[in-house]
Amino acid sequence: MARTRFIFSGAGGQGVITAAVILGEAAALHEGLNAVQAQSYGPEARGGASRAELIISDDVINFPRVNNANVLVCLTQEAYNRYYPHIRPGGLLVTDSKLVTPLSKVDARQVPLPLFKTAMETVGEPVTLNICMLGAVVAITGIVKNGSVEKVIETRIPGEFLEVNRKAFSLGYELGLPHAG
Repeated sequence: MARTRFIFSGAGGQGVITAAVILGEAAALHEGLNAVQAQSYGPEARGGASRAELIISDDVINFPRVNNANVLVCLTQEAYNRYYPHIRPGGLLVTDSKLVTPLSKVDARQVPLPLFKTAMETVGEPVTLNICMLGAVVAITGIVKNGSVEKVIETRIPGEFLEVNRKAFSLGYELGLPHAG
């Protein structure tokens, strides 16, 4: 497998860091891959654009930061405006179709998905947006098996929120499947 560099971005409190941690743990603990994860703290934690970086590889990872992402996820317009220059040409750009209006000049495969709408209308909990997004990213990229992520969700998500997050992951996975490849 090639080295894959991810940037998950959104507003502070949307759970992009949690999503990156879950995906990294799924890769490292259940798929035998190497993974490193970093995030930004500070004013981002209070609602500004936040960013989590993740690198997954079957080879040694010498530098833990992502300068140019193979996969960029933007859950808000502010995050998109700030981070879209960080995607590699020909990369994958996943956005929330309700919250983000992408620019056509981005040299990437753009996949707008109704993530927030799905989390709200089907699951009924806005806090599941990150897990819905994670399901879509796993389906589109095929970076790890969905079962590996589901195992980590069981250990990372508190019991009272586990069932809604399982549902959100499954719904996100279904949203992403038509864009796989």
